[in-house]
Amino acid sequence: MVPSKAYITEFEGIDVAVGLNSFDDIKAYLGIPKINELAYDIALIDTDMAEVVESFEIEKCEKIYFATSFDMYSIRRGIESISGIREKVKATKVLFSKEASKAENDYLDYLSSESNIEWNQEIIYFPFELGDQTVIYKNQRVSKIKLKGLTTQYKEGLLYITNQIMGEENFQTLKKVFKKIEKGV
Repeated sequence: MVPSKAYITEFEGIDVAVGLNSFDDIKAYLGIPKINELAYDIALIDTDMAEVVESFEIEKCEKIYFATSFDMYSIRRGIESISGIREKVKATKVLFSKEASKAENDYLDYLSSESNIEWNQEIIYFPFELGDQTVIYKNQRVSKIKLKGLTTQYKEGLLYITNQIMGEENFQTLKKVFKKIEKGV
């Protein structure tokens, strides 16, 4: 990979845009006219910057997940990112925590109380286990998606969120895909 401020690369059959801060930026990079639609079924936007949240017009998104752990950097950047949301939006909390506690959830509610975010009732918890973090780092180093070594709870959380995004009718197919990924097929 050639070092660049902004680029699109492929990771396990998934296009990943880095440093492109709007759908128009992605279209320009790909040489697609602004009036054309992108040929993606799903776009996942991972950012902790308020201006990127705004430029992707997050309020138009079908589903919004706010994922954070409770270390000071993550929570501060997450709250800063949602501060740029201009219209009311509904979002689901995805919380990475060693122990799911009401106090952590209440703390996030307090920190986000001045934002235009309305939280869905459902909260998705991922246990924050060092073993999971080790597998995630290894996947990043080898540029592969591997589920082997992740805890059952972590894999179930991934399957659950993927099913929410893809739709209930795809659950059996998703389970088969997850099993293939786990086996390395």
